[in-house]
Amino acid sequence: MSWNPALRPGYPDTTGPDAIETVIVPRARDIGGFEVRRALPAPGRRMVGPFVFFDQMGPAEFITGQGIDVRPHPHIGLATVTYLYRGEIQHRDSLGSNQVIHPGSVNWMVAGKGITHSERTSADVRAAPHELFGVQTWVALPEANEDDPPGFAHHARHDLPELEDAGAALRLILGRAYGERAPAKVFSEIFYADVALRPGARIPLPDDHEDRGVYIVEGSLVVAGQTFEAGQMMVFRPGDRITVAGGEQGARILALGGATLGPRYLWWNFVASSRERIEAAKEAWRKADWGFGRFDLPPDDRDEFIPAPET
Repeated sequence: MSWNPALRPGYPDTTGPDAIETVIVPRARDIGGFEVRRALPAPGRRMVGPFVFFDQMGPAEFITGQGIDVRPHPHIGLATVTYLYRGEIQHRDSLGSNQVIHPGSVNWMVAGKGITHSERTSADVRAAPHELFGVQTWVALPEANEDDPPGFAHHARHDLPELEDAGAALRLILGRAYGERAPAKVFSEIFYADVALRPGARIPLPDDHEDRGVYIVEGSLVVAGQTFEAGQMMVFRPGDRITVAGGEQGARILALGGATLGPRYLWWNFVASSRERIEAAKEAWRKADWGFGRFDLPPDDRDEFIPAPET
């Protein structure tokens, strides 16, 4: 499908340098041969719209027999979306979901009042050398939905809206943008898109969302005459018309944003609008009364779990 005619590449490029409100350069952390870059939360920017957490996973290469093993752990007050470029992850959760995530598909897990999940490399994938590259984000839920029952949905790559024109190709992961709407049920105004740009190809960001940012996954991006490299996130001033362009080698970016929410507290894997909600979830997880209290373990991944931090 082509762009909405109103958004074709003739869109005026009026982006000024002062339209860039914040530039975030995540620090890389090595967690046992697996690199993670965390862009959100950052000292200068805690959230972009409802996005409260943003981690780039990899790229990483694993030899035969190796992989990732994120043991069962809890979440409250948020929804997670895992989006892969290469490799796969097996997701299991306390609702009984057991889903392999493939590149281009969307795992949308709504924690609500509480859910537990694990993320592992399957035995089949470990049987040969393999790689993993993707991004996991957390979306804070509006206060009215923080105590909703947990839920899980998986949407295959072919179910996501795609737009393509003049060297720019976009897949809409979440929310609404450019006259399209992604299939996952969301709880606030939001957009999240995977965009590939050839060298010099341009795309306007939606100007009907309050908060907007861009993360450069690969290549480089030109914004207001400045070049930004892979691994950087730019957050833009609300209300400005923003156009970005692929650099000399093109770019792969994630565009994200939406309506801002009130302040959120983060502790470990918990997100909430109040400290009291965080404290209640801490106590519930530490009880470890699986199936009788607030939390349970995935039915087919019950042999271990991640204990809550002491502080």
